[in-house]
Amino acid sequence: MTKKLLFLSLIIPFQVIFAQKNTLSDFPEGYEPKEIGKRLAYHFVDDKHELYAGRYIHYAEVSTWTGSLDYAIQTKDQKLIKLLQSRFEPFFTREKPLLPPMNHVDYNMFGGLALKLYQITNDKRYLDMGMAYADSQWEVPDNAKPEEKAWAEKGYSWQTRLWIDDMYMITSVQAEAYKVTGDPKYIDRAAKEMVLYLDEIQRPNGLFYHAPDVPYYWARGNGWMAVGMADLLTYLPEDHKDRARIMKGYLTMMESLKKYQAPGGIWNQLIDDPECWAETSGSAMFTYAFIVGIKQGWLDAKEYTPAARKAWKALVPYIDERNNVTEVCIGTGKKNDKQHYYDRPRVAGDFHGQAPFLWCIVALMEK
Repeated sequence: MTKKLLFLSLIIPFQVIFAQKNTLSDFPEGYEPKEIGKRLAYHFVDDKHELYAGRYIHYAEVSTWTGSLDYAIQTKDQKLIKLLQSRFEPFFTREKPLLPPMNHVDYNMFGGLALKLYQITNDKRYLDMGMAYADSQWEVPDNAKPEEKAWAEKGYSWQTRLWIDDMYMITSVQAEAYKVTGDPKYIDRAAKEMVLYLDEIQRPNGLFYHAPDVPYYWARGNGWMAVGMADLLTYLPEDHKDRARIMKGYLTMMESLKKYQAPGGIWNQLIDDPECWAETSGSAMFTYAFIVGIKQGWLDAKEYTPAARKAWKALVPYIDERNNVTEVCIGTGKKNDKQHYYDRPRVAGDFHGQAPFLWCIVALMEK
């Protein structure tokens, strides 16, 4: 064997190994998305309801539920689908009082769960329930406030409030309505709303303050925008008039997130503060947005795949022996005080964290 051939025979195996380590598959034992997804989804089946204001199903539970359903569909796990469907069935009878009213952006996103179940079962009860939530986001109630009516007059949802989490809450249910009806008005609504939020509240670096009067880049708040844009772009027709604007907002955000990814692989509670603590729910949302962008071809795979892989491998150890995601920031209202974000309690098993981990898992498994 010549020296050149000998050299190549030694180098090529290392190149293959390097290539494998920079893909979104072939994860080592303990990091396989399918196995972790099974743990988290079946754990959700046995978990208790999380109620909003002590009365209604919380949007974080809805998010975890839809993530579990997507996992069940991806893995063709009929047993899990039946269990998740059975968990919903009491909403038609004894648990009907837990259904959120159709008068708030956080409440209305419940409709997306019903519409996802309709796509699985073809049971019209889910369709009727889900479409009522989707349509009422644009049906102005008689007791609406003047500012709510003003948004509606401009063609936006009367529930518009320019909070960053709205761009998951509104767009998710409208996208599901589009999927089940094929009516472009639903995807048009979602896109128009997204453009408004991007124009009004996205910063030049692509990130988002928690609020206009709170100049801090809170991780999970930014996560809702990252996921909302990634999902909407997945459904939005290529020739849609708003696609270029939304893609610009998405790409600008992804570039900034890559810059602020910590050396360990995830992101901090305050994205641009290296001294702040590592937070898992926002980090999982950013990881999901990376994965979707890579697989859809929006992000340069060579540049972003190592970052997404590193993030996933950094996130998995935060799942404890009870299948709860740890280091999840609790629900957080805005406050113009940096210490406020440092001091937020961290919990295990909060649905705000369980949901985006499941989203990552499904995205990693999709071809």
